[in-house]
Amino acid sequence: MSKDNNSFDTALIRDLAVLLDETNLSEIELEQGETRIRVARQMSASAPVSFAAPAPAPVAAPAAVPVAATPVADNAAHAGTIPSPMVGTAYLAPEPGAADFIQVGDKVSEGQTIVIIEAMKTMNHIPATKSGTVKQILVEDAQPVEFGEPLIIVE
Repeated sequence: MSKDNNSFDTALIRDLAVLLDETNLSEIELEQGETRIRVARQMSASAPVSFAAPAPAPVAAPAAVPVAATPVADNAAHAGTIPSPMVGTAYLAPEPGAADFIQVGDKVSEGQTIVIIEAMKTMNHIPATKSGTVKQILVEDAQPVEFGEPLIIVE
């Protein structure tokens, strides 16, 4: 970005717009010093229709909910959760076809790369913030992730 707050780097804004499309996000905000850029996508007027409440389910329907499902909020509150430090696309391996950085049950050391997050065409190696055993991997390869979204649980 230039030092003049009134003239932004248009290439950066275009990159942010492309990132919106690639990750299916509705908005991205970037702050550097006193300058803040927010790129948002307008949602179509028909979008709320897709979120309409489903028809009432039969009484037996609640029993069909899988017991093993863990809400994201529970994972975020877990003491061993390593959250995403940025918005981007998570990759579990250093390159396509290579072995994943970690598997459930692996021992990891603080600082060890556990995932890569691609943001604005930059590959960011994300380190374990603590040592321990990988209990859960909460993302899939090439999955878009949000800032603060739980990635891994290490105990």
